[in-house]
Amino acid sequence: MPIDERPREKAERHGFEALSDAELLAIFIRTGLPGKNALAVARDLLRDCGGFAPLSRCTPKEIRRHAKGIGPAKSLEMAAAFEIGKRLARGRSLSPVLDTAERIFDFFGREFMAMRQESLRVLLLDTKLRLIRMEEISLGSLNECIAHPREIFRQALVHSAFAVAVVHNHPSGDPSPSPADYRITRNLKEGAHFLQINLIDHVILGSPDGGRLPYFSFKEAGII
Repeated sequence: MPIDERPREKAERHGFEALSDAELLAIFIRTGLPGKNALAVARDLLRDCGGFAPLSRCTPKEIRRHAKGIGPAKSLEMAAAFEIGKRLARGRSLSPVLDTAERIFDFFGREFMAMRQESLRVLLLDTKLRLIRMEEISLGSLNECIAHPREIFRQALVHSAFAVAVVHNHPSGDPSPSPADYRITRNLKEGAHFLQINLIDHVILGSPDGGRLPYFSFKEAGII
């Protein structure tokens, strides 16, 4: 490639902000294949996976299946790099205030968007609605049995949380609630009232799509 178009040299001169997704990935891949440089390999990989977000969900084996020429060591490094990014995004504040669905999405949205299964989690909050800890209740298809209030609110009682917010994702990216989501929320509302626990919201996290909000808040909808 001409020197001016090489991702490494371009990053040195202009910074990483000047690089495309494919150029960033090419720096990580480093070497290409016979007849195909690292940038072409990166472009093919992003095209086949549908972009960085779907690629970040891939296991090392899936990365190798999408990218001919990437071996076990490189695919493991790539998956580890994505995991580091997720942890950095998660840990940018030790105790964020999570008093609105928008703030919950801002803090956890990127992590949940990278998941291919539904994950139901409870956020345990202090008196200022700052995050104390997060506990995963279930991973997989959501139903009323798995999301029973006793499983969710038990964590609040164990950790003496002042308030809780319940969060789960829709891997499709569409945060619109299903009939089961409505039933679960009504059960949570009744359980919180019975146990005298402050349930501030149940938030479904999706992904940005045009003018649609990337999340659904049962509190904003007037259900909680």
